[in-house]
Formats: sequence, C-alpha cells, structure tokens
Amino acid sequence: MEGYKSFLFFLVSSLLLGFALVIFVLVWVLHYSDGLAWDGDSAEFNWHPVLIITGFVFIEGIAIIVYRLPWTWKCSKLLMKCIHAGLHLTAAVLVIIALVAVFDFHNAKKIPNMYSLHSWVGLVVVVLFMLQIVVSIVVFLIPTTPVSVRAALMPIHVYGGLLLFGGVIGTSLMGITEKLIFSLKNPPYSSLPPHAIFVNTLGILIVVFGGLILWIATRPGWKRPSEPVVKEHSSYREASSPPPEYSKADKSDVELNSEAARKRNLNLDEAGQRSTM
Repeated sequence: MEGYKSFLFFLVSSLLLGFALVIFVLVWVLHYSDGLAWDGDSAEFNWHPVLIITGFVFIEGIAIIVYRLPWTWKCSKLLMKCIHAGLHLTAAVLVIIALVAVFDFHNAKKIPNMYSLHSWVGLVVVVLFMLQIVVSIVVFLIPTTPVSVRAALMPIHVYGGLLLFGGVIGTSLMGITEKLIFSLKNPPYSSLPPHAIFVNTLGILIVVFGGLILWIATRPGWKRPSEPVVKEHSSYREASSPPPEYSKADKSDVELNSEAARKRNLNLDEAGQRSTM
C-alpha cells in the first residue's frame, strides 16, 4: 500500500471522530434535551438524531472504507462483500427506526410532516439509499449476475455511494440547524448559548468526519487490489514462464539438438565433398 502511515493516520482519526460524534449526540439529547423515550413526546424525537448520526453517518462511513483496510485484503472478496452489505443494512435499520420516531412524534403533536427542505432532501436520500442497497445485493452478491453487468454498474455504485454519503452529511447539518431554531427560544439560538455552541461543534465534527471518509475512499493508492487481475497475471506468468528446473532442461535439450544437427550437417558436407572429388 502506498502511504501506509498516512492511511493509518486518516483511519485512526476517522474512527476516533466517529466515536466522538456518537458521544456528542448522546450528550446533546441526554444533557441539553429531554433524554430518550418512546412516548410520542420530544424524548421520542431525540431518537432521530441519535440513530441518524450513529447509523447514517458513522456506520455508513465505516461501510464505505471497509474495503480500504489492508488487513482485510487477504480475506475472500465474498466475505468482504457480506461485511460491506451488513454494515449498510445495519445503517438502513437504524435509519428506518429514526424515521418512525420522527413521524410518530409529529403525528402525536399534530405537526405537519414533510414540509421542510430538510425532510425533502432527507427522504430522497433515504429512498435512493434503500434502492442502492437492493440493486447492489442483486448485482454484486448474487453469483448468477453476469460479470459484464457488474463491471458496467460498479462505477455507478461507487459514485452513487459517495454522493449519497455527501447528501447524508448535508441533510444532517440542515436537521441540526432546524432543531436548534425550533427548540432554543429562551435564550434564542441567535444569542449562541452553550447549548447552541455544543451542537454547532457537533455539526463541524460531522463535516470533518465526512471529509476524512471521502478522502480515504478516493485515494487510488489505498484501493483494494483487484483479485481477478492478480490471478490473471499470475496465471499468465505460470503459463509463459516454465519453472526454472524445466527451463534449464529444455535449454540443454535445445543445445544438444543444435550440436547434433551441426555435426550431421558437417558429415553431410564432408560426404558431399568426397562424392564430388
């Protein structure tokens, strides 16, 4: 791997920052807000940011870079596909629960659903994310899918995943801002109380975490080696370059054959010369 020490730095930084995000959002809802519950009140709504940041930001970010871990390159590609898909499915389950929590809270409080830009963009991201999971399972996990189809859809799969992750980061920031505007009345959000400073810091950490994940995922030198290419190259070398012991034997046989042919030619020349004399 190129730049192994740099990779370790970015990987450790992203993991530490990811855990910090989870801690920050828990402190937000448990200390600055009304805690966690499933009672139709604001404590139920608080499950929404907790599960979104834990699942859709942190776990989804790890799912994106799991192929980049050099310690897993000796594992089978099928195993890594299952781990990759499992992390995505875990994030999907947490996201569904988060959506149920916010819709249940809105319905209990008679608050309209799906009226803000945050909700519009968020729903689009969730729908495309679920569609991405279904298509990816069908195309990349089912063995009967033609290799040509997988090769054609792989760039779309990679770009779509990164684009959706960027959408998750942006939607999370919109949601944080919207929640602070609605919840901070006295003192207001504009006066920047400690509550606002803390949650704004959470937003900055989300941006930095997203940047680290995207950097790790887009470095060509940190990409998992392509197994089919490696196998093809090794097979070609095995077919075109025989083992050393056989090469030496073949070489000696050629030399002996050449020497015998030369002697035969000399004998024929001498016989021809004698017949013409």
